[in-house]
Amino acid sequence: MKKNVIITGAVVVAIVAAVALPKILKPKDAAEEIPIPVVEVQKPVNGTIELYRNLVGTVEPSDVVYIYPKMGGDVTEIFVKAGDVVKEGQAICTIDTKQVETSRLSLESAQQSLSDAQTNLSRQQALFAAGDIASAAFEQAQTQAKNAQIQYDSAKLNYDNQVEYSHITAPIGGKVEICDIEVHDTVGQQNLVCVISGEGSKSVTFSVPEKIVKQLAVGSDVTIEKNGMEYHGNINEVSSMIDSATGLFKIKASVEDGDALPTGSTVKLYVTSDKEENVLTLPVDTVYYSGGDAYVYTYDNGTVHRVPVEVGIYDAKQIQILSGVTEQDEVITTWSSELYEGSIVRTEAAQAETAQTETTQAQ
Repeated sequence: MKKNVIITGAVVVAIVAAVALPKILKPKDAAEEIPIPVVEVQKPVNGTIELYRNLVGTVEPSDVVYIYPKMGGDVTEIFVKAGDVVKEGQAICTIDTKQVETSRLSLESAQQSLSDAQTNLSRQQALFAAGDIASAAFEQAQTQAKNAQIQYDSAKLNYDNQVEYSHITAPIGGKVEICDIEVHDTVGQQNLVCVISGEGSKSVTFSVPEKIVKQLAVGSDVTIEKNGMEYHGNINEVSSMIDSATGLFKIKASVEDGDALPTGSTVKLYVTSDKEENVLTLPVDTVYYSGGDAYVYTYDNGTVHRVPVEVGIYDAKQIQILSGVTEQDEVITTWSSELYEGSIVRTEAAQAETAQTETTQAQ
């Protein structure tokens, strides 16, 4: 029995030795090599980075008038309604100011007095020419005629004004936005009768903080969005004073082909908050940060270098490079866990060249 156990043990040892011995004796150069990471590279290029600020604005007509009565009274006729398009001088409404009839009677009285004075002057002039009256009497007749003319002119002006005050007309052509009166309403000089927006392009009014207003100027571009439609415009007014109600600067921009934008509606708009032209740029994902310090990985004949860089503004795609690399440097644009100072990598171009060489040798 003991002899059988000894024989069995010897067999096991022989089997283990047969399995392990080839591995121990295998040459080291037959071990598998770790593949060299393949990366993509790109040289910095000159470009433009423009940053936008999202804002909210209100649509207004380029020209708008708010009509108030110059004299109070009762509304007797209304000729338009909201949504109508009117021409300059077209009648809006009639207001009984209680003064038209009075001024008409005064005008008729002044006209009669002027007629009498002119008739008397003609008579006195004939008598004076014949030597039947003294020059003083003739001069008195002249003075009376002049005074009568002045009284008539004053009465005529007052009457014309009263007629104008009672017959309100459109000072500009355009669309009636508001006409909030009814027949028999009593209105005063403080009551808004009508709002007319002028024909033509619309404008957008918005407000910005001091940091952004410094980047804006008359002529700057703006982009407006409403209901999925995009409109373009230009700034034509930049306030230099802060609005006490909002603490912001008021900006006004004209809108091209904005007739479809409803007056008073709210729109989204985009303005340039910062812009750098002809600057060195890289894809934003190629820049890494450590402790707030920016750096990139560069490729130099198969070797990786970690290079500190100074950056400027950036958007979703590219970032401004102020210093650290030049247009001649090849910056690694792909990530690998093997990226560190001194590591060995290959570019896609080098990998393709190696594969081509191996294929040629195999043939």
